[in-house]
Amino acid sequence: MDKKLRNIYTAFPGGKHKVLTFSYDDGKIPDRRLVALFNEYGLKGTFNLNAGLEGNSFTEPWQERIPMSEYPEVYKGHEVACHTFTHPTIARCPKEQIAQQVLEDRRVLEKIMGKTIRGMAYPNGSFDDQVVDVFKSCGIVHARTVNQTLSFDLPSDFLRWNPTCRHADPNLDRLGDEFINLHKTQYMYMFYVWGHSYEFDRDNNWEIIEKFAPKMAGHDDIWYATNIDIVDYTEASKRIQVSVDGTFAYNPSAMSVWIEVDKKPVELLPGKYTEI
Repeated sequence: MDKKLRNIYTAFPGGKHKVLTFSYDDGKIPDRRLVALFNEYGLKGTFNLNAGLEGNSFTEPWQERIPMSEYPEVYKGHEVACHTFTHPTIARCPKEQIAQQVLEDRRVLEKIMGKTIRGMAYPNGSFDDQVVDVFKSCGIVHARTVNQTLSFDLPSDFLRWNPTCRHADPNLDRLGDEFINLHKTQYMYMFYVWGHSYEFDRDNNWEIIEKFAPKMAGHDDIWYATNIDIVDYTEASKRIQVSVDGTFAYNPSAMSVWIEVDKKPVELLPGKYTEI
């Protein structure tokens, strides 16, 4: 009997082992320029929006919010997620208000976008266990904190999703270089950058992201994904069923899932058995 065990790893789409994602909050006018930059270089982002703050007064041009009627076109190809309806410090709210803040934001955004909204960024970085539980009960499957890790670890809890760093962090370029140079395919890595696009106008430092975007773009071993792409793909990866002898696998999900078998990428087609 052949006692040799095969090395079988889960992998990102295409057999990749690295993923880059972005998350930006508040939906202000500079998002237009940022999304255009992402589109130019094939980068993907999640944009966390407050449906209850359209038309708020502002004193600086960069404080103006994008009209919600423009969301489908502006954010096409990216993820629209919640940021609560009116951006309160949510951990101070009673649970009924927590639920209303997320459900009303979802309701309006879903009507505009024509799809379910399942993501979130905690407003003001505020959350606790009660907030997490209420958000989960309201259909939220991922929520970003402001607690940066300065690492490329995948999250253990998508509802307490800590980013790698803000775009304004002085470590951004160093981390970008490190991420590009990661080559050990027995590990999986995630680089998660977050911020507010209006900060580029306010601080007059668009060069940060205009330098970072082309450097990170076009790498064959990096998957460029939104937050919800990562969540859905991870869940699908957990459902694959590999035979005991490692010669075939079944993928019960509605999307393709990739694995690495003895250092070779293998695509598991949705709803199919695949010899590996």
